[in-house]
Amino acid sequence: MILTVTPNPSLDRTYEVPALERGEVLRAGAERVDPGGKGVNVSRAVAAAGHRTVAVVPLGGAPGALVAQLLAGQGIEVAPVPVAGQTRSNIALAEPDGTLTKVNAPGPELTDEEAETILATVGAYSTAADWIACCGSLPRGLAPEWYARLVTRAHGAGARIALDTSGPSLLAALAARPDVVKPNADELAEAVGRPLLTVGDAVKAAEELRGLGAGAVLASLGADGQLLVSAAGTWYGHAPVAVIRSDVGAGDASLAGFLATGGEGPEALAAAVAHGAAAVQLPGSEMPTPGDLNPSAVTVTSDVPLDLTLSEQGSPR
Repeated sequence: MILTVTPNPSLDRTYEVPALERGEVLRAGAERVDPGGKGVNVSRAVAAAGHRTVAVVPLGGAPGALVAQLLAGQGIEVAPVPVAGQTRSNIALAEPDGTLTKVNAPGPELTDEEAETILATVGAYSTAADWIACCGSLPRGLAPEWYARLVTRAHGAGARIALDTSGPSLLAALAARPDVVKPNADELAEAVGRPLLTVGDAVKAAEELRGLGAGAVLASLGADGQLLVSAAGTWYGHAPVAVIRSDVGAGDASLAGFLATGGEGPEALAAAVAHGAAAVQLPGSEMPTPGDLNPSAVTVTSDVPLDLTLSEQGSPR
């Protein structure tokens, strides 16, 4: 079972529009309403792949009730933590060329008691989890060290932790030694405080994160593929994508594929690449099913192209 933790979930509405024009009335060609948040998306992708997952989510108000309903409808077990504030609602506008414009609400401010209840809920499921995926930004009310507290508690229960966050929350959690961290190129550059121009730069940055406490680093490099840097070795994975429809949740789908395939080594990296490549070809934040995957198109190698220039170069924020 894969347990996910999403401290700041959302209700996501995605509208497909012919073009984004400021000050004009836009008529959408299609609309999607999905439960959102990085950990929620991981659970959705795990469930779509046919595996059991439990989603720990603080939920409040009518949007929170709808998030729980939508998750249950996708075969996901929900471990809700009631909060006084209202779950945030986000809006995304998707254009035909793949350009996505998002408006993300801040979400509720959690109390100390609500934050502790989330940790206790995670603890109740930890012993049954193969992996715990802790994902996304922290809501107001939670200090950057909160993820470090979660990692420490989960390790105490014998669970393995995958962490997908950024900025101070990522840096604070490294000392607690998460088993895997999953930054994208910008987040990796931010963590080491310098631009990343090549795949070799990304490898060096990942090695620095390992030196700070990460067991392994699964780095998304956008169209340039993915890296896995661990004690067992370094691998590079890539798959061609003809048309990008939406990149919302693609990194979360990658993490789901990685964890569902064991969470280590080149086979797990290949699954991560296959899931990510499939996700960007689907509308909104739809998660890929096994029928959407094309494993034969994935290339994974230990002969990492260190000199390859990143088309989406990582820049520290």
